Amino acid sequence: MTTHRLLPADAAEGRQGRSEPKRVLWVSCVAHALHDGYTDLIYVLLPLWQTEFGLSYGALAVLRAVYGGTMASLQLSAGRLSQWIGRRATLALGTLLAALGYAVAGLSGSLLSLCVALAISGVGSSTQHPLASAAVSQAYGARARGPLGIYNFAGDLGKAALPAAMSFLLVWMPWRHALWTVAGAGLVAAVAIALLLPSQARPAPARHAQEHGRGLPASNTGFRLLLAIGVLDTAVRMGMLTFLPFLLQRKGISPAMLGTALALVFIGGAAGKFLCGWLGERLGLTGTVLVTEGGTAACIVAVMLCPLWPALVLLPLLGLMLNGTSSVLYGSVPDMVAPDRTERAFAVFYTGTIASGAVSPIAYGLLGDQVGLVAATFATALTALAIIPLAWVQRAHMRSESPAGR
Repeated sequence: MTTHRLLPADAAEGRQGRSEPKRVLWVSCVAHALHDGYTDLIYVLLPLWQTEFGLSYGALAVLRAVYGGTMASLQLSAGRLSQWIGRRATLALGTLLAALGYAVAGLSGSLLSLCVALAISGVGSSTQHPLASAAVSQAYGARARGPLGIYNFAGDLGKAALPAAMSFLLVWMPWRHALWTVAGAGLVAAVAIALLLPSQARPAPARHAQEHGRGLPASNTGFRLLLAIGVLDTAVRMGMLTFLPFLLQRKGISPAMLGTALALVFIGGAAGKFLCGWLGERLGLTGTVLVTEGGTAACIVAVMLCPLWPALVLLPLLGLMLNGTSSVLYGSVPDMVAPDRTERAFAVFYTGTIASGAVSPIAYGLLGDQVGLVAATFATALTALAIIPLAWVQRAHMRSESPAGR
């Protein structure tokens, strides 16, 4: 009997509907891992570029800011472009541009050409966060919190894998050839996105506003306070990661070991996504911020004071604390907005935090040129402590806004 050939259309559609969100999730995870890996690959390259081109801390921070600035400034534009040519085409094209930028960086012979190359790559990476996170949120609807956690975790895997891969490649080839190799990986990912990402995710039922307090619009005070916390948290993370390679160099780390050391930080950051998600469920946003930002400040000071090998042991814990707050902040964005404004809220939040990631290394880099590496790194620890009072204000505001406040 061949009843399987007479499968009703609605049953076939249901099977497709169940598989399509998974495909959206895994393709988005690949994109997130690659783009976040490209973003943090710069930290391995900064000491090499400093040696080859004779750059100051301020100039190195400008390089990091060029990438982050172009990526941040075009987040909302990426959403508008996707409405014109489609989400799949926009994300595939962005991935191709991100890879092309690193290929051009491998041909660079000056600070100016490096800036141009990183700007190209930053333009490409501006497509990933708003489009991929919105695709996952749209595909899973009310069940999106868990998949978004997997998506965020994938980004940290990329942050760990690509610097480690670059460190390995640098043992066997010049940095220019290594860059062309990782650019080739981006080309493969762009093709995979173009072939596998559904052109439009099938919308799942959205969470009702009552499930998130009052479902306030993205312009409310609670969302703005959440964004402020995210901006400062990103500043701490980017400032510390900018200085960390040079702190480790002062302690005597080898260039080949540096990529592995950064991978330890990013592995700890990936673990922080899971642990702090668990903490967020039990302690809430404010309690988690107390733990992670206080721990961040303590770990920064400890890494500064310790010799090389104890500092290396502390790096995974430092990564956990640096990334811990962000996992709770991103998961809280849908809680603060009306369901129909979730996509724009994500774009605004990513714009603010990525802009902070672009500007803060310049500020800390210039501070480092004036007061020295150790004092500027200590300033990142003070910034982490300054986040804690903001979290208390945000908690008080949300309690006053929602009758069912936490």
